[in-house]
Amino acid sequence: MHDIRLLRDDPAAFAAEMQRRGTAFDADAFAALDADRRHAALSVETAQAERNRLSKEIGKAFSTGDRAGGEAMQAEVARLKQVIADGETQEAAIAEQLNARLAEIPNRAAANVPQGADENDNVLVSHWGEPEAPAFSPREHDDLGRALGMDFDAAGTVSGARFVYLKGQIARLNRALGQFMLDHQTEQHGYIEVAPPLLVRTEAMFGTGQLPKFAEDLFQTTDGRWLIPTAEVSLTNYVRDQILSEQELPLRMTALTNCFRAEAGAAGRDTRGIIRQHQFEKVELVSIVTPDQSEDEHERMTRAAETVLEALGLPYRRMLLCTGDMGFSAARTYDLEVWLPGQQRYREISSCSNCTDFQARRMNTRFRPAGETKGTRFVHTLNGSGLAVGRTLVAVMENYQTADGAVRIPEVLRPYLGGLEAIEPA
Repeated sequence: MHDIRLLRDDPAAFAAEMQRRGTAFDADAFAALDADRRHAALSVETAQAERNRLSKEIGKAFSTGDRAGGEAMQAEVARLKQVIADGETQEAAIAEQLNARLAEIPNRAAANVPQGADENDNVLVSHWGEPEAPAFSPREHDDLGRALGMDFDAAGTVSGARFVYLKGQIARLNRALGQFMLDHQTEQHGYIEVAPPLLVRTEAMFGTGQLPKFAEDLFQTTDGRWLIPTAEVSLTNYVRDQILSEQELPLRMTALTNCFRAEAGAAGRDTRGIIRQHQFEKVELVSIVTPDQSEDEHERMTRAAETVLEALGLPYRRMLLCTGDMGFSAARTYDLEVWLPGQQRYREISSCSNCTDFQARRMNTRFRPAGETKGTRFVHTLNGSGLAVGRTLVAVMENYQTADGAVRIPEVLRPYLGGLEAIEPA
């Protein structure tokens, strides 16, 4: 959500910023609607002032014997009461329209975000590791996985497309990845482990920007709750409607959860394997910080995700997303893309975003600066994947595969697997 003063003070400049993000913003229509709301509010205030003035005069009129004048003023007070009620109704209706429009406007892109339309305009920032060229033709994970315990057919019978059963050692490897990531983020980078709710209210989805724009990509239960598409929702909303002290910040949290996405906007994309599923696991990173901390925190968070890939020995690259490829709530985003030999290309495995105060305004989350007793400011929120477990499993399988279809276990994961060095095909 934006500070309405940004739109009110210079609507043309705001419209230009939205154009950078590929979003149409009708500055004239918004200004007209805002003027209507303020006019309605002024009318209510004027009527209330007049009602209060007359209410004081009525007693004086009757006390001096001016019965006709007192009754006339009583009639006018009754009329003003209705004027006020009608005005408040009108103001509330206009305010609801304004808020609905504000809720659909994405965050402003930071000044150092490159202009672009889609992923083709993203900018390479750095890369780590060199993809190996094996002496054999590397296979994609879904081809490898069928002999290692991945059962897509049974999952399709039980749940439909975009689901999988993981069995035996491949299930253990998947579990080991999640545990390793949690340990790494808590022990090496100071994140607090949290086990958050997987079902949230509409207000929580609105707070982090999933609603109302992306309702079709979400799963909703019969009682009106929503399954989280990412633990970002639960973790960030942990501080909703709170005023924090500056001493509490930065607050860094991490969680390993199942995530649920309808993938309505991804029809036909990545239908094979486990790259894009309706249910998947992810280790999420969330930071709540002061405005002056958020740029450095963005770099810190991204680095925390990168070190997981480096520990696993997986080649990757860091990309700075352009204005047209960023998420709705983000002001600036880095994507980490891991090398997949089977596909012979880099694929996204983590996305780390600085959302500035955009989500904080939707959640009404503030902090009180040190030394101040009255004033508050909105916090800044950041989120990132540290990492997507399923996609990391894909990367390990493809990068550590052998010619005979086995998958070697990265050394950092072996303690989680009882010293197991490789998973052999059945």
